Amino acid sequence: MSSFFTHGGPDALGVPRWDFSTNSNACGPCPHALADLQQADATRYPDPHYTALKEQLAAFHGVAAQRILLAGSASEFIHRISAAHQRQRVYLPQHHYGDYLQAAQAWGLIQADAPQAQLLWACEPSSPLGQAHPGLAELVGGLRPDQQLVLDCAYAPLRLDGAPSLDADQRDRVWQMWTPNKALGLTGIRAAYAIAPLGADVQTMSMLCPSWPVGAHGVAMLQAWCRPASQQWLAQSLVKLRAWKARQIILCRTLGWECLPSTANFFCARPSGDDLPLRLQRLRARGIKLRDAESFGLPGYVRLGVLPPLGQDALAAPG
Repeated sequence: MSSFFTHGGPDALGVPRWDFSTNSNACGPCPHALADLQQADATRYPDPHYTALKEQLAAFHGVAAQRILLAGSASEFIHRISAAHQRQRVYLPQHHYGDYLQAAQAWGLIQADAPQAQLLWACEPSSPLGQAHPGLAELVGGLRPDQQLVLDCAYAPLRLDGAPSLDADQRDRVWQMWTPNKALGLTGIRAAYAIAPLGADVQTMSMLCPSWPVGAHGVAMLQAWCRPASQQWLAQSLVKLRAWKARQIILCRTLGWECLPSTANFFCARPSGDDLPLRLQRLRARGIKLRDAESFGLPGYVRLGVLPPLGQDALAAPG
């Protein structure tokens, strides 16, 4: 199967008992967001202009509502902005989410170095490594008027240490793509949004958007994301995730695995021994799923989301 369609989470065998393959917040689901989802009215269309939701998201980020664009998911927005740059040049990080490349190839974009590209991608903390994007501030500082950089902020709310590379002024120069479902532990809800750079051509991106990209449950999740109670829950979950991550790294090292540094709620590791695909199959048969990082360009490594101690102990158990 193409690496484009290699993802974490449930597969043909169903839902793994211990799923290290996704980067969702293992403390979730956020109870406040879940309550809002349960009360969502699925019998009616949302406002096609999402007026109230855009105002809420704008107030949450301290930007003008005109800069907020709703998206069906991060993947939908990736394809939409790639379509807006079809047959141009695109810059991709060395290791990156596969949908960047899939969308680029679907829309005829040509890979190029950053100085030659019109569309540039960055993700921080990055996937799969959970690290800062090297030289991101310099990259943004050197943007020309004909260039657009999209900063994938999927894991920014799940940063466990370190600081962002960009300040507020620098973020105003780039597209910011937000997918709160990971931070809220609700990855089954597909909804996202983007914050346009100051002075960006929002009209073109709006014209490329299908009607009602976000349904009633997506609207409910994004509204819950803006609530102080949800943000307080998220802050408390990060404390727990830091402790779980420290324990999980120690456990992996005890198994003889090489663990790479990460600032997020996931990290990459190289298991000891040979025949990694076979070992992953055997773990999956025991209800444990890890993400093979070969599709990210890291053969021999796996990406592990941070799970509670019970899941960690299941990973370490002989079998």
